[in-house]
Amino acid sequence: METIIKVQNITKSYKMGKTRLEVLRGIDLTIKKGEFVAVIGASGSGKSTLLHILGALDRPDGGSVHYQNQCLDCLRWGKLNHFRNKTVGFVFQFYHLLDELTVLENAMAPAMASVSAVGWLALKPKVRERAFGLLERFGLKDRLKHKPYELSGGERQRVAIARALMNEPPLLLADEPTGNLDSQTGYGILGAFKELNAEGQTIIMVTHDERIAAQAGRTIQLTDGKVKES
Repeated sequence: METIIKVQNITKSYKMGKTRLEVLRGIDLTIKKGEFVAVIGASGSGKSTLLHILGALDRPDGGSVHYQNQCLDCLRWGKLNHFRNKTVGFVFQFYHLLDELTVLENAMAPAMASVSAVGWLALKPKVRERAFGLLERFGLKDRLKHKPYELSGGERQRVAIARALMNEPPLLLADEPTGNLDSQTGYGILGAFKELNAEGQTIIMVTHDERIAAQAGRTIQLTDGKVKES
């Protein structure tokens, strides 16, 4: 299979007062196109830090991250923004939906952010149609005009997934997507990921739950800032 993400010897540390906390200590990792990979580890093991680096939300202190043949560490700010908007879809534990927007508007937001005001007028009908299709797929067609605070946790996470898929990103990154949900609702979200992966979507998911991780095609464990394949 084609390699979509390749990480070589990445390190990351944070200053904590007068000391420096080493979070990632030389990570080597290859993700193939179409894989569903779970990253698991104890709290503080660097799971979220690794995910943020893979999605260009953060930069490593050392090493390199390549998306296909593109070096992410070499990109300037504008191109990094384009990469995050077009290439990666993000799903977070606490949803990060905008309460002032409706469900439909939240789903459309990534497409709105990528065009000018003039371009948006021409693109809006097509974007609206795609957003409606995604929300309908995830059982939300009767919630289009609702605000996020009017939804259940599971519904909010499904809106977040629809938003993440809006620009048809090749890579979907999920940081503890079931961590704020009860087990039944969480497994429903996991089922949506498995369906997407069966259609070819590449997914990297961080979780602390070994039962959730076991549902992925491959599991990577972070221990003391290093990778261990399970």
